[in-house]
Amino acid sequence: MGVQAMRFDSNRAWQEATKLVSANRDVLWALAGVFLVLPSFAVGILVPPPEPPAGADTDTMIATLSVYYNGAWPWLLGMAVCQVIGTLAMLALFTDRTRPTVAEALKLALRGALPVIAAQLLAGMGFAAAAMIPITLAALTGSQALATVVVAACIVALVFVMVRISLVAPVVMVDGESNPVAALKRSWGLTRGNAARLLLFYALLLIGFGIVILLVGGLADLALRLLLGMELGTALGTLVSAALQAVMAIFFMAVYAATHRQLARPDSTAAAIPIE
Repeated sequence: MGVQAMRFDSNRAWQEATKLVSANRDVLWALAGVFLVLPSFAVGILVPPPEPPAGADTDTMIATLSVYYNGAWPWLLGMAVCQVIGTLAMLALFTDRTRPTVAEALKLALRGALPVIAAQLLAGMGFAAAAMIPITLAALTGSQALATVVVAACIVALVFVMVRISLVAPVVMVDGESNPVAALKRSWGLTRGNAARLLLFYALLLIGFGIVILLVGGLADLALRLLLGMELGTALGTLVSAALQAVMAIFFMAVYAATHRQLARPDSTAAAIPIE
């Protein structure tokens, strides 16, 4: 007889996440500023994404984006690496019972970055390889309707997989699992029986933060352009947008920490970490 999965309590996870953010807010802002806001701001200023031409068709938009990513990928890769290190350092501050300093949290983040990135790459490549089979078969039939249904089903499956592996980072940082495959399996096991609840919780958070970012960021960008001119206003609007996205990242890492704490087995080190 298997062990029954623990029922996920989203209200409890959110309350714990907000306490974690409140208890570490000063250090979190410093980390977010250096590893999230500045890289995002730099990319937004130096290699801003192109605006699609008015009336452009799908092929034109794909070609435009292809040219952009071919030229901007080193900047985007550097930003992604900074974001991984910064968010993992936040996770270390949230969960490590030794109460590390910022420097120690960054060392832990650097140690955990490779397993986390490797796990995400393995999951992504594995899913892509699996999804290509039904998509290719559907395309070979020549039925547009069937191809659309298969693609939609693959997107749903991708969301499901992302929810199931959402705890990879805390598994690596809290449980000390350095094997990417084992980290994926551990996250998959922790989320067993709670995928729907986690999906709803994550979706509500994403929608809520997304609305705030769009409204506040859009209004700030418009106001800054009117007050300071197009060039300076756009730059400061990009900075505001980067800061808002950093806030969302902080809360999501706190949510992952609280979710892992709640769903982890008693043998997990997370169970012994108090929340102030």
